[in-house]
Amino acid sequence: MPSDIEIAQKAKMQRISILSKEKLGIAEEHLQPYGHYKAKVSLDYVDSLKGKPDGKLILVTAISPTPAGEGKTTTTVGLGDALNYIGKKAMICLREPSLGPVFGMKGGAAGGGYAQIVPMEDINLHFTGDFSAIALANNLLAALLDNHIHHGNELDIDVRRIVWKRVVDMNDRALRDIVVSLGGTGNGYPRQDGFDIVVASEVMAIFCLATSLEDLKTRLGNIVVAYTRAQKPVYARDLNAHGAMTVLLRDALAPNLVQTLENSPAFVHGGPFANIAHGCNSVIASKAALKLADYVVTEAGFGADLGAEKFFDIKCRKSGLWPSAVVIVATVRAVKYHGGADLKTLTQENLEALDKGLVNLERHVDNVQRVHGTPCVVAINHFTSDTEAEVAMIKKRMTALGVKVVLATHWAEGGKGAADLAKAVVELCEKKPSPVFVYDDQDTLWDKITKIAQKVYRASGVSADAKVRGQIKKLQDGGYGHYPVCVAKTQYSFSTDAQARGAPEGHVINIREVRLSAGAEFVVMVCGDIMTMPGLPKVPSANHIDLVDGKIVGLF
Repeated sequence: MPSDIEIAQKAKMQRISILSKEKLGIAEEHLQPYGHYKAKVSLDYVDSLKGKPDGKLILVTAISPTPAGEGKTTTTVGLGDALNYIGKKAMICLREPSLGPVFGMKGGAAGGGYAQIVPMEDINLHFTGDFSAIALANNLLAALLDNHIHHGNELDIDVRRIVWKRVVDMNDRALRDIVVSLGGTGNGYPRQDGFDIVVASEVMAIFCLATSLEDLKTRLGNIVVAYTRAQKPVYARDLNAHGAMTVLLRDALAPNLVQTLENSPAFVHGGPFANIAHGCNSVIASKAALKLADYVVTEAGFGADLGAEKFFDIKCRKSGLWPSAVVIVATVRAVKYHGGADLKTLTQENLEALDKGLVNLERHVDNVQRVHGTPCVVAINHFTSDTEAEVAMIKKRMTALGVKVVLATHWAEGGKGAADLAKAVVELCEKKPSPVFVYDDQDTLWDKITKIAQKVYRASGVSADAKVRGQIKKLQDGGYGHYPVCVAKTQYSFSTDAQARGAPEGHVINIREVRLSAGAEFVVMVCGDIMTMPGLPKVPSANHIDLVDGKIVGLF
């Protein structure tokens, strides 16, 4: 079978102006085209949709990620195509890929096989420049902060308590901890600093939660950048930075319209880090899609614990959205990996490992159904190495939980291969979810993280040293206690130990660090060893990407 990029390069794309008119009823005058096959939909047009009824929202999530891969984005695309294939009016909403993972270890994020969004190269490489705008807005704030200190420091900022970092959209471990302003008095005051990757910037989180340009500007103004010597917060609005930052983000805030290989419309917009922030596409894109289609398929980052919990408790809480159905993606080989199977043997039948690994899938199903009160279906992203006995075991275990299991072959067959999944989802959407948040707004920050740890991660409790407990109390007393909690931890396990496969329970979630995202309106609890500036692997994907005879190769 040809590679993902070879399939994408042979795609028969429709001009975006034609697709938008025929599939969504959007006239060309409401588009800002970026070439023939991608465009931004104007915010004025998005605003004009508010009176229209909403379609059904479908969330695609997955079991805890493994090196074997699960295919969550591929399934999201395949399901969107499948819904259109069976005669429904469907649209897809995805995050934009970050260049860090593209050139690092993960690779691209546009789906795979015959379930991809296109133009694949553009989407994975720069796209419409949204991430560049976010980086510029972030770094403008950093520059204005240092400039204020250099010119007299009227706000009495304590240079030891600056919390705002610069960002770059690339994995670069050398930038994690640096010293800035060296070279003499003309360059400012030397201090320790560091870079984050763009997707970890609070500006990105704000961008994806904002509902309008006015809301964006207000949220940007609420960013806490530093503290004074009296330990009072200094906001971006104190530096008069939020207006210029909004100007830089004005065009970017309009959602990006592209298509799948089967010409299904798709919004690809925003991309907050899934284990540092809430890991969902923009609220603006999601809400617009629900006005334009009867079914909207979106995804949350990583597994249902880390991704879906934030989708429900942050995005849904803030936006008023709630999915009618949830699809939990799994592969036979990934389940076997959670059961202890060696990575090299995953294509061999192993019922013992599968039996042990199913606890991971069962935990995610329980979280979605019971903890979040939403019906779900399990999609087995099918591989040729899957045996009938293995599939039968999964179906038996899921039947005991009252959950349907559907085999999907969208990677090889496109929308047709996920038609049964689409029918199951449509049927599931007829049921009414009973929306449940893990915690209430009025709960204290400590109670919120404790409830997440116990209900979602099945931990016995939460621990933190005196310094961290003091920070949490200070935020609680400072008026931020009503904010949601955003858990930052490894995506590979229910625990904070990335090597703990399956469904560990009774462990303790240790809070290592607390970060206030006052503009995004959540409090980040950093648990275990997690970084906001990744490094490149020994053999990065960039080593295989090249331009040969005018064509990009090695991008996947």
